[in-house]
Amino acid sequence: MAQDDTPEDLMHYEAMAQDALRGVVRSALKRAASPDGLPGAHHFYITFKTDAPGVSAPVDLLAKYPEEMTIVLQHQYRDLAPGETFFTVTLKFGGQPKRLSVPYAAVTRFYDPSVQFLLQFEPAAPPQAEPAEAPPAAAPEAQAQTENGEEPKVVSLDQFRKK
Repeated sequence: MAQDDTPEDLMHYEAMAQDALRGVVRSALKRAASPDGLPGAHHFYITFKTDAPGVSAPVDLLAKYPEEMTIVLQHQYRDLAPGETFFTVTLKFGGQPKRLSVPYAAVTRFYDPSVQFLLQFEPAAPPQAEPAEAPPAAAPEAQAQTENGEEPKVVSLDQFRKK
């Protein structure tokens, strides 16, 4: 088996770069939320994971788009409020206004077709599932005792500590 000589990135540079680029999305939305609105022909297509933690939308929309949704911010949006970790906006779906709240971490694509500007993001890693309840501490010892018939040996670490 070949050994992988690539050092492990303990700084998580890729995640930091993704977060920095999500800052571009936040800045663009702040500019769009200003009293002047979107300048020129700029408009945004924002794709996000609807099942990501923190996404809030009416139940009917989440049922229609259970995994991913793309919204367009161009002419008919209101109450755009970009925060530090998420944005909220009211859009019309079927003529009915609906309020959405989207964490930047849920955004997978940001596109401004007026200038062909595209950012694509890896979806944020889901939290690791907690393992099933660990067996009590005595269980491994009991197994070791029955498998080889001997009492498990306990070693005190005190003899190795500096005094």
